[in-house]
Amino acid sequence: MDDQVQFRRNKWTFGVGTLGRDMVYALISMYLIYYLTEALDLSDWVLGWVASLILVARLFDAVMDIVMGSIVDNTRSRWGSYKPWILVGMVASGGFTILLFTDLGLADGAFIAFFTVCYLLWGLSWTMNDIPYWSLLPALSLDQKAREQLGALAKIFATIGLFAVVVAVVPVTSSLGAAIGVKPAWTLFAAVIVVVMVLGQCVTLIGTRQPRLVVEQEKVTLREIAAVVVKNDQLLWTAIAMVLFMTGYVTTTTFGIYFFKYAYGDEGMYSPFGAVLGIGQVVGFLVFPLIRRRLTRRRCFELAISLITVGYLVFFFAPMDIIVIGVASLLLFVGQSFVTVLMLSFITDTIDYGHWKLGRRNTATTFALQPFINKVGAALAAQIAAVTLIVSGINEAQTPADVTEQGLLIMKSVMLLLPLALILASFFLHRWKYRIDEEMHAKILSDLAQRDQFA
Repeated sequence: MDDQVQFRRNKWTFGVGTLGRDMVYALISMYLIYYLTEALDLSDWVLGWVASLILVARLFDAVMDIVMGSIVDNTRSRWGSYKPWILVGMVASGGFTILLFTDLGLADGAFIAFFTVCYLLWGLSWTMNDIPYWSLLPALSLDQKAREQLGALAKIFATIGLFAVVVAVVPVTSSLGAAIGVKPAWTLFAAVIVVVMVLGQCVTLIGTRQPRLVVEQEKVTLREIAAVVVKNDQLLWTAIAMVLFMTGYVTTTTFGIYFFKYAYGDEGMYSPFGAVLGIGQVVGFLVFPLIRRRLTRRRCFELAISLITVGYLVFFFAPMDIIVIGVASLLLFVGQSFVTVLMLSFITDTIDYGHWKLGRRNTATTFALQPFINKVGAALAAQIAAVTLIVSGINEAQTPADVTEQGLLIMKSVMLLLPLALILASFFLHRWKYRIDEEMHAKILSDLAQRDQFA
């Protein structure tokens, strides 16, 4: 098969696989807390325990990402290193997703115990799928711009999946809830999303063809994992900076549905608002390659952070006017779409850097930092959200009128000002420490080619 034809096939079949995956991830990361507070109506003390357990489980699972990366790197099979784990993780995580949104009639301690086990197993099975899936991306091309194309298209499908959930969650669960009950409605909604994930992942498993790009590396032992991560200084600083960014971003998105219900006063506006933002973010992914042709990565990053900063400030000080809030949010989400593609590119380039510096490629082990970043960010955001809901009085409120002005200000500040501070800290840290620009990356590839480490 011609290389260009193969690349186009890989680009689309890899990208389609993110559609359902990000629907599932959005359901867990953005709406699990909402399901627990609004559908199951957990008390403050149970919610506090659950939020703490989510934090601990996510941090444990994030560490296991690195171990899973080593396992994937050491996997040898007729289907390659990645596809067997993608399949196993897809099936297991899908099952646990449905369980997390199923009411078994448990209460208090029994519920906490069940939730802890189920959530921990969901995280581990998601890792089995997530690490090898994203490790495919740098294995499909060595070219920076080709990788950006792969990443951008994958994120377009991911964004469609994410915002499909955002748009559908309120009207679908409400309509189903009226017919079969609120709790079964959430179970059915989760099951349908899992089916979409399975279908999309099958497209990736069947459709992608991995070209032979590098000479196979010797296996890495568990003892060497820490060295692979810590000694790759560019990967380490990128991971720290992006954890700060994702913590801020996910904190904002977690509060979205609460904002419209309790601050704006019209929960029904959440779905159309989400649809507009979804379109805006997809446009951001489509526009990014055009901007990238004219600007360096560094300038693209500066532009993205500028858009995000203006968006946050306008949103915070805006009146409850949907037009003003919508414009501010579009700026924020378009900027975020740029950062998402850049983050994938930063991490994929640190794989080449690690190969150049340490003599080992360790693709999956290195790329495990991408889901590590997302999981730590989501864990911290969930904890921030739960504490805020308790402190502000929102968790115990029966109607929007039960929440005080002070409570709304607390929620709005944590939703907008805290994330902005974290995102700016992320930007300045990355700007200070990251040094793999276009010129340095070209030198890295040239040096590796001279060492005969590319096939």
